[in-house]
Amino acid sequence: MVKIDKTNAARLLDRAKIAYELIPYAVDESDLSAVHVAAQLNEPIEKVFKTLVLKGDKTGYFVCVIPGAEELDLKKAAKVSGNKKCDLIPMRELLPVTGYIRGACSPVGMKKVFPTFIHETCLNFDRFYVSAGQRGLQIHLAPKDLIDLMGMSVTLLL
Repeated sequence: MVKIDKTNAARLLDRAKIAYELIPYAVDESDLSAVHVAAQLNEPIEKVFKTLVLKGDKTGYFVCVIPGAEELDLKKAAKVSGNKKCDLIPMRELLPVTGYIRGACSPVGMKKVFPTFIHETCLNFDRFYVSAGQRGLQIHLAPKDLIDLMGMSVTLLL
């Protein structure tokens, strides 16, 4: 059995006494998409969510967690976050702002706690996947546990 090192996200879940599994997968540096992750996990793409970091014109940074194959509706994201407009942050800002790199951005354990919005389809599943904070590792947990821990707003983002 391969020993999996705990990520910061996993340690925070442990501290909150939340049940989860760390699930490894093969990384393809040329394809960091959630679609690739879902294929590696042999799971439907609807259960694998990706974490996007945005900056709004009024509120500053915020996070959206959406199904992996979907595109975020920036107008909806701006509206739910209290902004007139918003955009994904430039890739070079991801590590300094969150502490995570592209393809490994977890909604848990960022450098700061940002307002976080999760697409309501997560509630269709008993358990779903989000990044564990490193490439090649996903967290499999109950959406409600993640929502409660991070104080997420469940909303429509697509």
